[in-house]
Amino acid sequence: MLTIWELDFYSRPLLDENNKKIWEVLVCESPLSVDREPDTLFRYAEFCSSAEVNSVRLKGVLAAAIAQAPAPPDKIRFFRQAMNNMITKACKELGIESQLSQRTFALNQWLQQRQQDVYPAMPGFQPGTNPAVSFPQTPPQPLPDALRGEKWQFVSLPVSAFAEMAEWAIDFGEAFPLSLVGLAPEAQIPGLLIFSNRATPLAAWMSGLELANVRFDQAYPTRLLLETGLSDRWMLASLGNPALQTEAQQFEAAKQQAHGVHFLAIQPNPSVETFAGFWLLQAVNLA
Repeated sequence: MLTIWELDFYSRPLLDENNKKIWEVLVCESPLSVDREPDTLFRYAEFCSSAEVNSVRLKGVLAAAIAQAPAPPDKIRFFRQAMNNMITKACKELGIESQLSQRTFALNQWLQQRQQDVYPAMPGFQPGTNPAVSFPQTPPQPLPDALRGEKWQFVSLPVSAFAEMAEWAIDFGEAFPLSLVGLAPEAQIPGLLIFSNRATPLAAWMSGLELANVRFDQAYPTRLLLETGLSDRWMLASLGNPALQTEAQQFEAAKQQAHGVHFLAIQPNPSVETFAGFWLLQAVNLA
């Protein structure tokens, strides 16, 4: 099975004895499925001085993590574009694929926990807000003509339904344990279901992207967007109809109620019970 890690290499709200920022490398395994317990995910943390912020130091930390891990990573995801060159270089020298991605859900949860519980208890802690990472807004691109869905609809599923997701027939997709988010079993997860005669090619194409978020774009012209990678955006559907715009607004409200969690699913038609693609997603503020 594919092993994916999520990585952050950045300064923390800590100062050393010389009043210099302390940096840290965090590595955690992406869960990839709903039935993966969060406490079984591999995690590794190591602090660095500000003088050690380079690809050589990062390569050494990653090598140490790999030596302790049950399996080496096939790919490493990271969300800080400012660290792109350094992380890419270190990964390349280790023979590991690296990818800018917003799909770092487990890492985001771990970072929040460390911001609340770990760093404040350490010497040299400097309280203050940690601004969310902003991503450039690139112009939305149209989906390839051959991969456009013929029909779509907003749907929802209770959290309890995902307990059986490992048994669903899914050709392409990715998920994560909802216990990471702390939703009640009866909470509703909103989703977008796309029907297409070319469902499998569409799902296969999407599987090559880092799917992050389905979002209602209220700027003219109103439309549904699929956000992938760090800042890529794709037009899923135009929403000129006021009734569809209302549905999209309700979809966004349901996402907020579900802590940003939602899903994108692809089927050939409404009568089948299998999925060409199914991705569990989460809109998060990365920091």
